[in-house]
Amino acid sequence: MSSINLKSNRIVALVDCNNFFVSCERVFRPDLVEKPIVVLSNNDGNIIARSNEAKALGIKMAEPYFKIKSFLKKNRVQVFSSNYTLYGDMSHRVMSVLQHLEPDVEIYSIDEAFISLPAGKEFDLTEHGRHIRQTVRQWTGIPVSIGFAPTKTLAKLANRMAKKNPQYQGVFDLTGCGDTDEILARIEVADVWGIGRQYTKKLNSQGIFSARDLKHANDNWVRKHLTVMGLRTVWELRGIPCIPIEEAPSAKKGIITSKSFGRPVTSLEELREAVATYVSRAAEKLRSQQSIANSLHVFLATNIFKPEKPQYSKSIMVTLPEPTSSTAVLIKYALKGLKELYRPGYDFQKAGVMLAEIMPESCRQRSLFDRTKSDKDLMNAQDKINRKWGSNTLRYAVSGYKKSWTFRREYLSQAYTTRWDQLPVVKASFPGGVTTAL
Repeated sequence: MSSINLKSNRIVALVDCNNFFVSCERVFRPDLVEKPIVVLSNNDGNIIARSNEAKALGIKMAEPYFKIKSFLKKNRVQVFSSNYTLYGDMSHRVMSVLQHLEPDVEIYSIDEAFISLPAGKEFDLTEHGRHIRQTVRQWTGIPVSIGFAPTKTLAKLANRMAKKNPQYQGVFDLTGCGDTDEILARIEVADVWGIGRQYTKKLNSQGIFSARDLKHANDNWVRKHLTVMGLRTVWELRGIPCIPIEEAPSAKKGIITSKSFGRPVTSLEELREAVATYVSRAAEKLRSQQSIANSLHVFLATNIFKPEKPQYSKSIMVTLPEPTSSTAVLIKYALKGLKELYRPGYDFQKAGVMLAEIMPESCRQRSLFDRTKSDKDLMNAQDKINRKWGSNTLRYAVSGYKKSWTFRREYLSQAYTTRWDQLPVVKASFPGGVTTAL
């Protein structure tokens, strides 16, 4: 354990949810604790999450479900379709707990957050991490691992140590290790944050195989071959902070919404439903970051894995009359683009939209006949209703109702936290043998 005076040190913690999708399912199915579980991708295609028990059986990430379906059944592996509504809500609960415990939190992904610990206090970091971990588990049911270090990159590696080594009980403080070279020597360079497959090949060709090797690499060579971002990674490995904690996520410069269909789609009517649905989701994301878009892309594609079928893949860019975040306006122009793209006689497997040329709403230039305020009020009202009563409570008719084309989810769990009719029922017993549902 270490005691760090934060008056002169900036300490970063990375909080990472353990096997997050699996953990979300287990919160409401305690009978599955210590049982092998896998979660499937859209259309129940590939395995995207595994419990430790499933990993022990040798089940690989991204393994196609149809190839190992009989193996999973033989080994009594519980299978779940992706329940993104549940996972998103549980993520929000975890992040809310972290923001309650600490003032400076950067939500990095659905299951990860960086914390910048406040200056001017003395912490036993390991004990503090255990307190955070216990509180998150008690309030949400989700287990997390926590790594402490002077930089984000080192915090990622510290978190990896906390997660992979049971002796640390989910918390690892890299700042208490003195010289970190011994630890970094045991970590492959491919596991360093920001080092992808191509960089790994390039580094290995120069005899750089571990995180320690990269830490001591020549700065000029790194900058030349890994760019400035690679050099920042090297400095972060040396304990020099180069990547700041962001209090608010930066606005996306492009928003894409696309999914494969649950079955081949041939009709223009169903494609219109799909594109309108995707535009609605993208527009909500656009408004959530107070942005507007000046153009959108629409694309269609057949299934490239069925070469015996006629193939078609094409996209179109539509420039809007003026930047907007109005769902109605975006749907109107997206459907115009779709009409130009559509060709009969093809089995379409995928469609999607991308909003581009995104800018802050504050940069909008007003015109004499501007109707922006009325559109904005309408969209705000719709978003507020959907946030309160559930996604798609209010939606445009063109996006369809039954949506038989949507992706397959044969093993979908219940919406335990977002639908009244699927909330868990808790029963309590009172003296006298009286039992009631709460």
